[in-house]
Amino acid sequence: MTEIKTEGSRRGRERRYDERSINQAFNQFLGLAATELALLARHRDHLLTGASAFVESFYDYLQDHPAIAEVLDRYQAGGGRIADLVERQYQHFRALLDGDVGETSAQRLAEIGAIHYRHGIEPVWMMGAYRLYLEHLEQVIAGEAVASRDREKLRRLVGKLLFRDMGLMLEGYWNAALHALNDERRAVAELQDQVTSLLANLPQTLWSVDVVHNKPLYVSPATRQICDVDIEMPIPCLGWTVPDDRETVVHAWRRALAGERVEVESRVRTPDGEDRWFRRVFHPFRDVQGRVVRVDGLMEDATEAKLTVERLHHLATTDNLTGLHNRALFRDRVDQALQAARRDPSRHVVLMLMDLDHFKEINDTLGHPVGDAILRSVAERLRGALRGVDTLARLGGDEFAVLLPGVHHPEAAARKVARKILACFDRPFHHGEDELYLGAGIGITVYPRHGQDIDALMRRADVAMYAAKHRDVGFLFYDSNADPHTPQRLQLAGELRRALERDEFVLHYQPKVDLKTGRVTGVEALIRWQHPQQGLILPERFIGLLERSGMINPVTDWALAAALDQCRAWCDAGHRMSVAVNLSGRSFHQPDLVQKLRALLVARSVPEGMLELEITENVIMTDIDFGAQRLRALREAGVVIAIDDYGTGYSSLAYLSELPVRNLKIDKSFVTRMAREPSKLVIVRSTIDLAHNLGCRVVAEGVEGAPALALLTRLGADEVQGFHVARPMPPAALTDWLVRHGPAGARHA
Repeated sequence: MTEIKTEGSRRGRERRYDERSINQAFNQFLGLAATELALLARHRDHLLTGASAFVESFYDYLQDHPAIAEVLDRYQAGGGRIADLVERQYQHFRALLDGDVGETSAQRLAEIGAIHYRHGIEPVWMMGAYRLYLEHLEQVIAGEAVASRDREKLRRLVGKLLFRDMGLMLEGYWNAALHALNDERRAVAELQDQVTSLLANLPQTLWSVDVVHNKPLYVSPATRQICDVDIEMPIPCLGWTVPDDRETVVHAWRRALAGERVEVESRVRTPDGEDRWFRRVFHPFRDVQGRVVRVDGLMEDATEAKLTVERLHHLATTDNLTGLHNRALFRDRVDQALQAARRDPSRHVVLMLMDLDHFKEINDTLGHPVGDAILRSVAERLRGALRGVDTLARLGGDEFAVLLPGVHHPEAAARKVARKILACFDRPFHHGEDELYLGAGIGITVYPRHGQDIDALMRRADVAMYAAKHRDVGFLFYDSNADPHTPQRLQLAGELRRALERDEFVLHYQPKVDLKTGRVTGVEALIRWQHPQQGLILPERFIGLLERSGMINPVTDWALAAALDQCRAWCDAGHRMSVAVNLSGRSFHQPDLVQKLRALLVARSVPEGMLELEITENVIMTDIDFGAQRLRALREAGVVIAIDDYGTGYSSLAYLSELPVRNLKIDKSFVTRMAREPSKLVIVRSTIDLAHNLGCRVVAEGVEGAPALALLTRLGADEVQGFHVARPMPPAALTDWLVRHGPAGARHA
C-alpha cells in the first residue's frame, strides 16, 4: 500500500491516496502484458462457465463463518437483500474476467474496499473470498476446454488479475480506515482544544499529580495566573501560600496521601501581591492494590465567599447602631468565659447589665435620631472605660452589658469598673448647643456565686440593675433577698394571696414631728406582714409581689380602712393627728378611688384633713392631666395630698405649682447624704425653698441623727420623720410612746 502526502486546500495537513498512481504501480509490478489480456479475451466465455452457481455457493460458504454471517444478518435487518449482493458479486466476477486494468476499474475496486470498511468486513474475509475465486478459476482452466499450451499462461494471468483486484480493494479499505482515523484524530484534537479552552475559562484550577514519581500529570492553564506550577510540586502553589497557612495545606496533603479526600482553605499571594483565599480539594486515586498513586486536585478562589461569610458574621454579631457586640456574640463570649472559669476555679466571671436613666425622655422629646446619636456617644465613652479583654455589648434599646472574664478578685474588679462606667456620665452629652445629662443603673453578678450558667447570671444581673435604679445607688451586686423570682419569693407570692383572707397584714406607724413646736403632727402608716412561720416581714419583700400579682388594690383598700379606724380611735383618745397612707400608681388610677374614700371618711366620721395620701411624683406625671384632675377630686373630698420621695422623679415645676399639694416629702437618700455630699445639700435646700414658695410644707424623711436634725432646722424644714425621732411601731406601742413622751416627745427622743 503506497501513501502519498500532498498539500491541499483543506484545513491543516491530511493524507490523500492517488488511485491513478496506485493502479499504474500495480500494473507495472504484476507485468500485465497486452498478449496476456488478449489470451484472456479468447478464453473469457469459457472462464465464465458456472459463474452464477459459483457466486451463489460463495455466499453459502460465507454464511458458514459466524462473524461474516452476523454482518450479513445486519445487512438484511437494515433492509438489504442477499440476492442483490449475489447479483453485484456476479457482475464483479464478469468485470474481473473482462481484463479491464484501467483507472475506472481501480476506482471501482477502491470504493468496494471502502464499503467493506464501513460495513465492518475484515480484510481477512476478503482475502478468503479471493482464495475461493482462485480455486474456482484454476478448476475451470484445468478443464479440457483450455488448450494445454495456454493453461499455464492463463493460470498466471488470472493470478495476476486476482492479486491486482485484491490489492486495489485492500488499498481502498485501508484508505477509508486512514481517513476515518484522521477524522477521529481531528475530532479528538478539536475536543481537546474545546476542553482546554473550557478549563482555561473556568474560575477553578484543576490538576493531577503522579505521587509515585512526584510529577504533574495535568495542570490547567489558569494555574499560571496564580503561581508558577513548576515550583513546590507536588502541591501546586504551595510556595505562594501565605507562610502562616502552609502547614495547614501540607497537613491536608498528607491526609490525602493516606487516602482521605480533604478540603482546606488557605491564603495565597497572587503575582500582583494580593493575598486571596483559596479552597483546595485533594482527591486521592488508588490502584488495584489500594495504593494511592495519584492525587487529583481542585483550587478555586474563595475570597468573595470568605468575605461574604465574614460580613454576615459581622452583621449577625454586631449592633448596627453602635458597632458594639450584640446580644448573640455577648452570650457566646460569656459561655467561653464560663467554660474557662470551670477549668480554673481561681478565676471568676463578672457580668454587668446597665440601663440608662431618663433616656426615654430624650427619644420622646428630641426624637429617635438624637437618641441614636447619644447611644453612639455612650458606646464610645464606655469603650474607653474597659480593658481590651473585656467585652462590651449593646443588648437593645438603652441597655448595655459588660463581661469581665478570668477575674481573680471579682468584687473589687467589678466595683472599679462600675465606678469607671458611672464616671462616663459625669460630663454632659451634647445636642447642638444643649447639654444632656444622663445617669445609669448597673446590676452585677459573679460566677459561680450568683449562678452557674449565663441565663441565671443575666436574669439576676437584671434584678440587681433595677434594684440599683430604684434605690438610686449607681450599682448593686445581686441579692437573692431582693429577687422577686427566687423559689422562696415565688412561694411567698403564693402565700401572699391568702394573707389578706387570714388577716395577717398589720400596720405600724411612724410619727412626724413639727420642728418648730416639737409636736407630733401626724403618723405614716407602714404595712407589715405577720407571717405565721417567718414572723414579721417588711414591705420591701412583698410590695413588689402585691403589685405584680394584682393584689395591691385590695390590700390598699384594707390599709386605708385600718388606718382610718386607728385614726378615729386616737382622736377619741385625745391624740388628734393625721394618718398618711402610701398610694401606688395602680391604686391611684382606680376609677372608684374617690367614691371609696368618701365612703370610708363618712363611715368613720374622720374629720377633714386627717387622712393624707402620699403619692410619688412619677405616678402623677405619667398622665399629668388625669393626675391633676384626680388630685383636685381628692382634695375636694377632704384628703391632704403629699408628694412622696420628692427629687427622685421627673416632676415639672410648672405643673407642680398647679397641683393641690400641701406637703413635699424629701426623699431620705438626699437627707442621709446631705451632710457629706454638697450636691445633696443643694437639692435639700432648693426643695425647701421651692416648697415654701409654692405654699407647701416640707417633710424630711430618713432623719437618723442629731446633726441631720439640726441641719434641717437651720435650712427651714417644717417636719421631720426618721429613726432619730421614732421607729415605726404598732398602734398600742405608739400610743404608749405618745403618753410617755407627751406632745413634745420628739425633743426628748
